[in-house]
Amino acid sequence: MEKDLAYYMSLPYREVIEADPAGGYVGSIPELSGCITQGETKAEILEMLEDAKKAWISTALDDGMEIPEPLREEDFSGRFNLRIPKSLHKRLAMQAKAEGVSLNQLAMYLLASGLKTAAS
Repeated sequence: MEKDLAYYMSLPYREVIEADPAGGYVGSIPELSGCITQGETKAEILEMLEDAKKAWISTALDDGMEIPEPLREEDFSGRFNLRIPKSLHKRLAMQAKAEGVSLNQLAMYLLASGLKTAAS
């Protein structure tokens, strides 16, 4: 399949819409770095995001740039390896034991808590 404008436009890119403190909304497509637009209403921002995506992809194709494709659920297994210092491993294992949970459960909780904080 040829990866042309129609191909990329059909992909399910993630759209992020946030309220702008100055009024209206800001929309972006995180996988397409710099693909950002603003609008007064959510309906308007969705339409403008589609135009911004089309312009971004068209420019990238014209310039011969690599166009990232959206991440897919099947790209993730739910597992990853992480190397940490032995001292941190010991502290985490001791905390998990004290709380009566597995090391995996504790690590998952701490990661999720950190993500919530980072998103705020």
